[in-house]
Order: sequence, then C-alpha cells, then structure tokens
Amino acid sequence: MATESTKLNSEYLFYRDDFQVTHKMKQNFDKYGYILVRRLLDNEEVEKVKKVFENATSEQILEDNQMRVSDGQGQEAKLIVWSHPGNDVSGMVSRSLKVAGTCEKLMGEEVYHYHGKLVSKEAFTGGSHLWHQDYGYWYKNGCLLPNMMTVFIALDKCTKENGCLQILECSHTCGRLDHELMHGQQAIPDTGRVDQIKERCPLIWCEMNPGDALFFHSNMMHTSSQNRSPNRRWALLTAFNTKSNNPTKEHHHPCYTPLTKVPDAAIKECENYTLDLSQMGFVHPSKSQTSRPNLSKEQQEAAARS
Repeated sequence: MATESTKLNSEYLFYRDDFQVTHKMKQNFDKYGYILVRRLLDNEEVEKVKKVFENATSEQILEDNQMRVSDGQGQEAKLIVWSHPGNDVSGMVSRSLKVAGTCEKLMGEEVYHYHGKLVSKEAFTGGSHLWHQDYGYWYKNGCLLPNMMTVFIALDKCTKENGCLQILECSHTCGRLDHELMHGQQAIPDTGRVDQIKERCPLIWCEMNPGDALFFHSNMMHTSSQNRSPNRRWALLTAFNTKSNNPTKEHHHPCYTPLTKVPDAAIKECENYTLDLSQMGFVHPSKSQTSRPNLSKEQQEAAARS
C-alpha cells in the first residue's frame, strides 16, 4: 500500500519579498511534480480576492456560469471557469510575478493564462474531484505536450475534513494516462492503473492555510474528497500553458495569448472587485468540450437562447 502523509518531500517554503525560484526548487518541482509555497498571499491579499467573488454582482455571474459535475457518490463538484485574467484583484494575482513569473521559472519558458477557476466545496455538500491528471483533459484539447501546470491557492483553510487536495507524489513521471468520462461528467483514468501507481507514489494530503499555494505539474495525479464538514473550502486555481505548446486546434480554452505580467504590489494596489464578463470570457457549462456538467433550469434556458 502507498504511504500516507501530510509531510511533503518537496520542501515547502514561506514566501518573502525576496522570493526567487532557486535551482533546488526547480529540481524539487521536476523530481516530485510540485512545490508548496506557504503564505504566497498574505491575509490582506486573500481578503481582497475573496471580496471579488463574494460581492452581490459577482454572485450572479458565478451562479450563471457555475459548472456542477457529479462525483458518482451523490454529490456534485462545483467550479467556475474563465479564459482570461481580468483587471480585478483575482486577475492581478494570476498575472503577478509571484504566480505567473514563478511558473515561467519552473517550466523554463514563457507561459500564458490557459484558464482560471474558482473551485467551491460548500459546507456539508461539497462534492469530490475524482483521481485525474489535468493533462488527461488538456491533451484532448490539442495540447501535444504536458508542458503545463496549475497554481492552487487556498482561499479558505483546506483540511482532510473539508476535502483538501490529495496528490500522488512523483506520479507525473508516469506519463499521461488515458481518461474517459464517467457518466459523461468527470474524466478519470483506469482505476486499476491508479491503484498500481498508489503502490509506488506516496499519497500526500495537502493541508493548507488561506494564502498557501501549490504549484503542480499537469501530469500530477490528484483528487479531493467530499466536504462533510461545517467549513467551506474555496480555492483559486490558475492553469498555465507554455508558448511552445500552443494547442493545435481551437477549443473552449485559449490558444497562445501573450500575458501581461504585473508586479506583486499590483494585488494590493488594485481596488477593482468587479468580474469583467466581456474580458474574462467565462466558460458556460453548455460550452465545455471535455465534460458534460449538470445544467440548472436557468442555464438550460440561456443555452437554448445562445
């Protein structure tokens, strides 16, 4: 059986103003498939991001575009996806040097914003995300290489009880596994193969505090369980693709689009808490090409009109 731990072999780091990607950090990312940076966002920055998604205007946008996918266990995983970073605080985070700039150092080349997500696990009802690789989805979008990654930033405390991220350390070295849609909803690899990988790759529970960030490779095998606790679990995710890995076909995520990076100070300087529908390009559930989310009555009517 795989070992289980909350101790990450890729040493976690505490963010400081002089933070730089070192040779050792790049080695750890290549070897283990991730690095964890504690307090990448401080408390003020976290509260500013949450203010973007918790105001009344944003709540309606999120409701209109929320994807709800069954976990096959009686609950639904919920997420909102957008194509481009806006000029609001959340966009400043994704475009910042400590996020986008760090990804460029880890990937070794220019990256662009592939998409952003707000992943929400509400108290008691939050569904699970089944074992998968992000590249298991993105490969089908015409991305020929796995030179892609995700930055998972905790907005709420992430614990075992409320469905924190779980990873199989070093599993990115197994290469891409074929993924198939389960009941037309979540794409998962062969469970027997996953069990075999578990025998060799340690299972790590990524318990995180608000502002902590996990930078991980697109072939990293990961999952998260249902939230049966009284505590909400929200996270801001930004996916990056490399310029040289420009997709071979148009799809529901962007092809190469130059990213205008901003200094880290832009996060606190920004006072824009309004999500920009025209600029960000929210992906309506009916437009997803890699899954078939459940649509609310309102979403069905909107899709019929479009």
